[in-house]
Amino acid sequence: MIDTSQITFKEKFIERYSQLTNFEEFKAASLQFLRRSIRVNTLKIGVEEIKQRLAEKWKLTPIPWCDEGFYIDHVREERRDIGNLLEHTLGYFYVQEAVSMIPPLVLDPQPGDLVLDLCAAPGSKTTQMAAMMENQGIIVANDYQVDRLKPLVMNVQRCGALNVVTTFMSGQQFKDMEFDKILVDAPCSGTGTIRKSLKTLLIWNPNMVKRLAHTQKQLISTAFKMLKPGGTMVYSTCTLEPEEDEGVVSWLLEQYPESSVEPFDLNINRSKAIISFGGQQYHDSVKHCLRIWPQDNDNEGFFVAKIRKGTA
Repeated sequence: MIDTSQITFKEKFIERYSQLTNFEEFKAASLQFLRRSIRVNTLKIGVEEIKQRLAEKWKLTPIPWCDEGFYIDHVREERRDIGNLLEHTLGYFYVQEAVSMIPPLVLDPQPGDLVLDLCAAPGSKTTQMAAMMENQGIIVANDYQVDRLKPLVMNVQRCGALNVVTTFMSGQQFKDMEFDKILVDAPCSGTGTIRKSLKTLLIWNPNMVKRLAHTQKQLISTAFKMLKPGGTMVYSTCTLEPEEDEGVVSWLLEQYPESSVEPFDLNINRSKAIISFGGQQYHDSVKHCLRIWPQDNDNEGFFVAKIRKGTA
């Protein structure tokens, strides 16, 4: 348990989240230390081989929803940060939060696909998709913040993701391209990541949520326009704010009649999507979105929507 003596939740935060979930359960889960997890990079090594290499000093526990994902714990008193392991330097595994592995699994990119990762840095999901595609096809890994490109490029190289092209562009600059699949892992208020970043509680405010929701609507709209008819887009965030999650998806469904939200199965505990909040009723189809609270799986909170583009 984290030392909570200096941690306070703002009154408006408590009021809001008490409407959305059991606040005491949410608070208790959010103030627990987060279990570390890794994803085996199958472009360079097999799952069984990496388990054998790490078995002497590390315990690997499978993550239920990802065959290549494992929680990792040290089994001896001496320890080193997992990011300092030789296997990490060689690109044999990626240090990645367990719930962060979900969006690529839902998008399900296949070898030969043309994929856009619109907000790609630092590259966890980009490299995961490259492995799923077996380095076949093309992934355009884009970010719009220049200081985030360096870790993106470094991780792509370290993991041997040869089918990735990195770009530094605004989404509108892709307007003449069409993609089979698009991932929009949108910048957000991050209220699902409190157990990893307590500063989230300090910077949170309702006005920030509204500003971010406006940006997210621009991103999801831009991405949807670039999606081929019949193509799939995944919209995901690490926030639990309805305005940034179900509200953004609902807005897209209202703006584009050819859009639809598809249900998907995943071996994970999930909570019901938020159908209405703050006096606003959302589109009925948002019920198919994946909403995960920290207390659901002893992980971070997360949100994922699988969106299909049909014909107008």
